[in-house]
Amino acid sequence: MNRFLIILYFISCLSIANAQDTLVKEDPPKITTVKYTEKDIQVDSGTVEAKHFEKDFKTKYTDKEFVYEYKAPEKNWWDNFKNWLARQIFNLFNFSSVKTSFDFISFLFRIIAVLVVVVLIYFIAKALIKKEGRWIFGKNANKGTLFYSDAEKNIHLLDFEKLIKESIETGERRIAVRYYYLWLLKVMAQHHYIEWDIEKTNSDYLYELHNPIHKEEFTYLSYLYNYIWYGEFEIDDATFRKTENRFKKALKTFGNG
Repeated sequence: MNRFLIILYFISCLSIANAQDTLVKEDPPKITTVKYTEKDIQVDSGTVEAKHFEKDFKTKYTDKEFVYEYKAPEKNWWDNFKNWLARQIFNLFNFSSVKTSFDFISFLFRIIAVLVVVVLIYFIAKALIKKEGRWIFGKNANKGTLFYSDAEKNIHLLDFEKLIKESIETGERRIAVRYYYLWLLKVMAQHHYIEWDIEKTNSDYLYELHNPIHKEEFTYLSYLYNYIWYGEFEIDDATFRKTENRFKKALKTFGNG
């Protein structure tokens, strides 16, 4: 048995030695080289047209979509003032940071701007009301003997009976109604029912009346006056007589106290 193993081992060694000799004796594969000559080089003989940018091509790319570098805006005097004020408030009121005080300043300026706009609108509206919407002197009748500003200034000096008579004789019934209304205000002021003021409205005078009967009468006469004077239409004789009688009755009521 031992002899058989020795013979088998010897045969294996011979096989390995033979394989190693075979690997050593084999030649490496040959690499075929490719040679090029100058004739094989192709030369491009086509013409090349040079391209040039237009002179103003940059103007087409000025939108913010083409701006890739952020540039902080330059600060003006207003920005410098807000920064200075923010630092002062930061030092006075102990804000957590200068940025917090700056935000407070920005919010405060917005509130002030809104208030300024509201005040301006108020004064503009008030000026328009004075000019065009006065409840008594809103019209300056072209046919009138006096302009409304004159009647307004001399309400306690005018002879309304004479003015009304002249208006009726010339057929100017609307102006006559206007004089009746001014006359009524004059009588009411003389007997201390109201205090005459050029800036007051019919609502102001109505508020000053305390007697319910006087309030009702004045409300109705104010309605008649506004309807006739602001209506811009001529009234017939029957309507004028009815209106005139109502004013005469009111003049006696307020004139007798």
